Amino acid sequence: MSPHVPDRRQPACKKLEWFKPSDGARVRVLAWTCDCLAMVYELCQAGGQGFIRRTLQNEDAPEIRETHHWPIAQARETWAALLTGMAR
Repeated sequence: MSPHVPDRRQPACKKLEWFKPSDGARVRVLAWTCDCLAMVYELCQAGGQGFIRRTLQNEDAPEIRETHHWPIAQARETWAALLTGMAR
């Protein structure tokens, strides 16, 4: 079973910026949250950098957004913060 992002944000929650996905890059998905909720998150790697992809599963078409690309170690730290409610 995949992890779930907590419903409640922590008081010092870091606000992530979300952008339209970049096209053309080959992406490897390293980790993901459970798809039982409408919002699914994925930790991704492309071109030696990491980022988080957020997908809102709409009936018509999914709405996909991505964070800034960081060194993979920083992306993993941000992923851990997301899973503990310290980033959103």
